[in-house]
Amino acid sequence: MLTAGLPPPPRATLLLLLLLGAATLCTGLRCVCLMCESTNYTCQTEGACWTSVMLTNGREEVIKSCISLLELKAQVYCHSSNNITRTECCHSDFCNNRTLRLPAVSTSPSHFSHVELWVMVTIPMCVLAIAIMLTVYTCQRRYGAYKRTRRQCIEEPLTECNLDPDGKCLKDLIYDMSTSGSGSGLPLLVQRTIARTVIIQEVVGKGRFGEVWRGKWCGEDVAVKIFSSRDERSWFREAEIYQTVMLRHENILGFIAADNKDNGTWTQLWLVSEYHDQGSLYDFLNRSTVTIGGMMKLALSVVSGLAHLHMEIVGTRGKPAIAHRDLKSKNILVKKNETCAIADLGLAVKHDSITNTIDIPQNPRVGTKRYMAPELLDDSISMQHFESFKCADIYSLGLVYWEIARRCSVGGVVDEYQLPYYDMVPSDPSLEDMRKVVCDQKLRPNIPNQWQSFEALRVMGRIMRECWYANGKARLTALRIKKTLSQLCVEEDFKL
Repeated sequence: MLTAGLPPPPRATLLLLLLLGAATLCTGLRCVCLMCESTNYTCQTEGACWTSVMLTNGREEVIKSCISLLELKAQVYCHSSNNITRTECCHSDFCNNRTLRLPAVSTSPSHFSHVELWVMVTIPMCVLAIAIMLTVYTCQRRYGAYKRTRRQCIEEPLTECNLDPDGKCLKDLIYDMSTSGSGSGLPLLVQRTIARTVIIQEVVGKGRFGEVWRGKWCGEDVAVKIFSSRDERSWFREAEIYQTVMLRHENILGFIAADNKDNGTWTQLWLVSEYHDQGSLYDFLNRSTVTIGGMMKLALSVVSGLAHLHMEIVGTRGKPAIAHRDLKSKNILVKKNETCAIADLGLAVKHDSITNTIDIPQNPRVGTKRYMAPELLDDSISMQHFESFKCADIYSLGLVYWEIARRCSVGGVVDEYQLPYYDMVPSDPSLEDMRKVVCDQKLRPNIPNQWQSFEALRVMGRIMRECWYANGKARLTALRIKKTLSQLCVEEDFKL
């Protein structure tokens, strides 16, 4: 109702207010972001502004950032835990530009409930476990994760380090959260808590990005991939890809946490993942031979992981199609049951089918020259079409299959391990070396005639040839290869 005697606001004023409101909707909510140095410590989101304080080693650690609409709907980030974390979400510009404080813990019995007082007097070491049962379900998960990382349980196996009252361990929790639609992997604060309580043991691998260490968390071996601060883009990209919704698969390396560690002199960037003591497929094939059944087991598991990467899962909880772009035997790990898990997703690209755009990382690194498809070597690949990247992965898959098949022992005869094109290019070939062999001379690794005498090796040889076509569109798809190998396993009755 208008106040009597006052004229209505001019039309120009109303129009200006409408334009300002529309501009605000277009630009999204603006928030303080302590991790966004490159954007003057601000960020934009369609979700909410987020601020949190967490007790770490007796000190309060404050985080301010944006959370996406999906994370807001997950109802994970906006809950607090008594005396451990305090978190708030708000919905106006820069509303998180305030510092939260944890409540002071009082020793007066009148400030505690009967249950809490009984717990603190009788079983003080189990306070956190009892508190979990008094909170909401989502808060229980985060609170339980914090409790486990604060305990000194190095000798206790991870499978027995329960994080919630249902008896689920960390691995179960990660799988549940990555497929529940509430996000992908553990919440940020839980990831940081886990990463900061990992005890690294020994170096197990080195590469151009940095080093891989074997570490311990709650008695379980984990792998810690440590990037230098110069490779921050690679670290951020790989963590981002691993946390893609619905990415979790038995033949893709299991991601646990990402964090940055500052020792006062330099910053280390950590990726924590599942640990596989058999090492890479390259290491495995160098020291071991395989039976025909073992060959099929390795080959089928690799293409199963690749098919999951390449596949788009449509829906609000779906997964975009992803191309690896650096598939090789050194980036594939062998598990205890001698199946494979694809790793090293730092160069991967995602496809948005709605806008038909490709999320290509701003990373100067390129794939491994020896495994590059012809269209990459001669720079004829169509970067605007996502199928081109998938076809390049298939070419690399054919080379990995050649490495596996050479180590298959048939009738006591087996070839020594060699890298693809070992007899055609130097040990560290240049792009020009590979272009000359693959594109100009159109050569491919040799497929021995004796493979024709065994059905499984004959099929593997045929698949390799169909992966190596110069025309990427003529190559098989990962799903077609998976179906072919699965059918062969049924017909030959291989026990996989």
